[in-house]
Amino acid sequence: MPLYETVFIARNDVTQQQVEAIADAIGVQLDTDKGIAPPPPPAEGEAEAPRASVSIKKREYWGLRSLAYRINKNRKGHYMLLGIDAAPASVKEMERLLRLNEDVLRFLTIRVDAIEEGPSSILSRKPDDRERSFRGPKPSGRFESGRKRGYDDREEYRAREDAPPSEHDEPRAIEE
Repeated sequence: MPLYETVFIARNDVTQQQVEAIADAIGVQLDTDKGIAPPPPPAEGEAEAPRASVSIKKREYWGLRSLAYRINKNRKGHYMLLGIDAAPASVKEMERLLRLNEDVLRFLTIRVDAIEEGPSSILSRKPDDRERSFRGPKPSGRFESGRKRGYDDREEYRAREDAPPSEHDEPRAIEE
């Protein structure tokens, strides 16, 4: 069967477990389309056994990341990559279900020749925090001590008080 990679973006106010549940629902839907029935529900008191999806070959959670532009008033989203082995009709049904899911903002499915082993390029690249952490020495200046300064403590107001009176200023009475 053909291989596909799907990336979907979920809203930022859902949890990581809910994003995983969306991926699980996709896996169940693809497996039932292939003719593989889901396991029977567990008996009372038994924990549900984790089930490996036959159709989903690769699954990566990329985390909560900033979006390039706002989508439905969201500035961030949970990104998830799925490597899928499924029939084209099953992929169309998966895309239809993703379109109907209110938690999914966007998705993209492409056909690939092979699903890459190991982490994707998004997970393997260096985080931007290391590149941006050092921004040079702190400038020496007037706020080095860290104390809060009031309105009258600013330099421009002190400079005005110390300046000699100009011809436009009102004369001041000099106290002796």
